[in-house]
Amino acid sequence: MGAASVASTLLLSLFSSSSPFVSSASASFLPSSSSSRVAVPAGKQKATVSVLRALRAEAATLPVLSFSGEKIGEVDLDLKSAPPSTARAVVHRALITDRQNKRRGTASTLTRGEVRGGGRKPYQQKKTGKARRGSTRTPLRPGGGVIFGPKPRDWSIKINRKEKRLAISTALASAAVADDAFVVEEFAEEFATGPRTRDFVAALQRWGLDPKQKAMFFATEFADNVRLSGRNIGSIKMLTPRTLNLYDILDARKLFFTPSAIDYLNSRYGATVFDEYEDDTDGEDDGEEEAEEVQEEEGTAEEAAQDESEDTEAGNNS
Repeated sequence: MGAASVASTLLLSLFSSSSPFVSSASASFLPSSSSSRVAVPAGKQKATVSVLRALRAEAATLPVLSFSGEKIGEVDLDLKSAPPSTARAVVHRALITDRQNKRRGTASTLTRGEVRGGGRKPYQQKKTGKARRGSTRTPLRPGGGVIFGPKPRDWSIKINRKEKRLAISTALASAAVADDAFVVEEFAEEFATGPRTRDFVAALQRWGLDPKQKAMFFATEFADNVRLSGRNIGSIKMLTPRTLNLYDILDARKLFFTPSAIDYLNSRYGATVFDEYEDDTDGEDDGEEEAEEVQEEEGTAEEAAQDESEDTEAGNNS
């Protein structure tokens, strides 16, 4: 299935009331005539500027659940989100980019010039009562080439890093506002003796989730036994900061976070630090810049040494 069809099917589900992205509780993400447009007299229709053009924060308080399913506290999730007039467009663009960039683009068909055989004219041009044929590999006959078939191509498209981060934070904030996000305390100790999928399913039920419903677990890291306990459940996605993606966020019915994951989200997608963009290369660019500076300093030193030697030779000749 192509990326466009998959994304279109997923985006159609965003308009349903059961979606965490667009629901009655997250109506603040939907453009409304009262919030984005100003009434003007008839005959003076002008382009109005949205009052919510700037980015704004969507703070939500999430309940913290214990492994037994009891509420033991609350935690704040304060993320930057897109304004209501552009939220859908930002999320749609990021989703299409993610799905399309995953296409390998290796599909290939043979044209009539590439199909083996067909070099001899099958029968004479005239006096047969049939249509004239120059080759048996014509696209009009079985075994022939393909007209305008797919060829290897690059499907990747570009999206700004800040725009992609804004789409992820907008989707997370929408789910939090819609009461579809929960925080679960660290439960690695419960599986210290070994992985048990049965206990993991029982915990999901205590947390109010049907194991058949799609859910996403996000943590900074998963213990081996926890990961092995949840990998056999096909409806569960267990993500880390390295694998966090927009598609799994939108595709999940409920989102579960660990306390450390909440701290990570607030520090990376929070309203106060969103503009302080940190590069994803973990200092690789800084290392390259330092190497370039060292090369420039070495080059400057070499030039200075050459100039001194030239001056010395000129003084000796004189």
